[in-house]
Amino acid sequence: MANSYPRRNQASGIWKINQITKNIKDQGTYPQAAGGTRALFMGGYIAPAHKAAIDMITVETTGNAIDFGDLTQARGGCSRASNFVRGVAISGRTPSVQNTMDYVTISTLGNAADFGDLNYSAIVAAGHSNLTVGLTGGGETPSRVNNISKINLTTLGDAVDYGDLTVGRGRLAAFGTPTKAFWAGGDSPSRVTTIDEKDISSDGNAIDFGDLNTATNEFQGTSNFTVGFVAGGATPSVTNVIDSVVMDSKGNAVDWGDLTVARAGLSAVTGSLVRGVCGGGEDPSRINTIDYWSLTSRSNAVDFGDLIGGQNDTTALSNGHGGLDARLPRAPELYSPTGTVVPRGGGVGDICILGGGESPSPDRSMEVIQMSTLGNASSFGDLITTPIHDVYGAAASAERLLILGGSGPSNVIQYVQFDSKGNAADFGNLTESVRGTAGHGNDTRGIRGGGAVPSDTNVIDYVTYATVGNASDFGDLTVARQQAMASGSNTRTVFGGGADPDHTTTIDYITTASTANAIDFGDLTEDGRSGAGISSTTRSLFAGGYSGSETNVISYITIASTGNAQDFGDLTSVRQAIGARGSNQTRGITCGGYTSPADSNVIDYVTIASTGNAQDFGDLVNARRGSAGYSNGHGGLS
Repeated sequence: MANSYPRRNQASGIWKINQITKNIKDQGTYPQAAGGTRALFMGGYIAPAHKAAIDMITVETTGNAIDFGDLTQARGGCSRASNFVRGVAISGRTPSVQNTMDYVTISTLGNAADFGDLNYSAIVAAGHSNLTVGLTGGGETPSRVNNISKINLTTLGDAVDYGDLTVGRGRLAAFGTPTKAFWAGGDSPSRVTTIDEKDISSDGNAIDFGDLNTATNEFQGTSNFTVGFVAGGATPSVTNVIDSVVMDSKGNAVDWGDLTVARAGLSAVTGSLVRGVCGGGEDPSRINTIDYWSLTSRSNAVDFGDLIGGQNDTTALSNGHGGLDARLPRAPELYSPTGTVVPRGGGVGDICILGGGESPSPDRSMEVIQMSTLGNASSFGDLITTPIHDVYGAAASAERLLILGGSGPSNVIQYVQFDSKGNAADFGNLTESVRGTAGHGNDTRGIRGGGAVPSDTNVIDYVTYATVGNASDFGDLTVARQQAMASGSNTRTVFGGGADPDHTTTIDYITTASTANAIDFGDLTEDGRSGAGISSTTRSLFAGGYSGSETNVISYITIASTGNAQDFGDLTSVRQAIGARGSNQTRGITCGGYTSPADSNVIDYVTIASTGNAQDFGDLVNARRGSAGYSNGHGGLS
């Protein structure tokens, strides 16, 4: 995995202390511990008795587990908590119910030592942790309980009461982020679909988050920063299903893929930010199989290797899960070759993220491009919900990309963080369900205008990027239309062309920081729709689209004035349904589209301050039309 800055033996150039400090404080990064992510499988049951053994794997590799050491006593059905330094096995059965807590130092091999006691004796509880706090919830005493307890991972000592789950249950799964813990499924006494959420910083009770697809128990969970996963379990039949939950927005789980073999019996699940691993369990006989799957793209699990013995009732933990937000790197493509963070904001932001569209079937994947270089796009993550194809709008600040509406039509707003590779999350809703809308914005506010609902609309909405929530009404375009091209400066947002339903040459503008109806700016050089809007702080470009046939024409305006557009040059090929575009105020790019009879993977670029024809930049991972994308350095950002 890449580092946010180089280790001492790999550094080149000059690194200043304030650069390193800024990375730690602002980017959440720190040098990765050597040796990769360690996963420990602790305790369990191998007939005819419980075991004390701890098995270990390195998550980034494949192969069989090796011996790590032993718990202080043989037991199974433990909960877990871990940070980069310590792993804690909490309570369990010997076979009697215990309140014992053991800890190990993950970076070394050796036996566990006493940590303290849980404030209640329990088996088959479930736990999550961040850098300092470990939470355990539920379990059987032998009756099902709704207790949540807290330990301090930086010290030794007993657990304390920390609130309650919404319902008492055991044999459940847990996962989470650095700020939130989630508990899913379990039995109460019958199996449930319940997913609970709790703020780790608060001692209050958990609240309802959503539901699993199927009432499930006898399983465990893992997560990266944005998505939680549960794998296997009993429904009541043994299952191989991997479910995923987008943790930033309340909602139900969706299917992610399948394990190599159906398994229950508290098969152990943990992982890193990019890979989940599942070991042991019953199918119905005890197994030693370890599977792994990607946490960043939907796929089935594949074989990793084997535990030392066939076992169930095991718990797993790691020093690289989604609750740990320091010392873990961001996506490699967000860093320059020397390891410094690529800047964000007007004139310097260099990342364009795009997603969705059709290729030719609906495609929910996202891709990322570094605009200052030439080359192909790389995979980023996935959009969250249907509708997952054309035609979206997009707006962006230096930190967040918003994907707006889509086919259906839809009122969903999705968002992605530029500085964290992963899947999109729910932001809120537009004031109307719409496809073919156009978006832009400034540093604080995202704007979208027009679209089809299904008839053409003139509505303009706005949202505040930093606050997750629904859009508010801004005003109206001068004419109702869909598939316009939007861009602009920090002061103005301009909308060019579109269909109303005939193709139009109209250019409107608004003052982005206000709320009011749009004003006529002038006309494009030709009527058209479904091209791409690109801008610096002074110029807006309108590229490609459809004007009775696909076109390669690029025109431009000076944003601070009013008047008709002028000819800029041509794209490398005629195409429409471009949608995804970006700029770093020096260079503008257009991504994909449709050139009859096929979808396009072409990325073109132009130098915005000059005039002339576009040149080839590289290719998308997937040819697609009707996608949406924007950059973290466009003309609306100061």
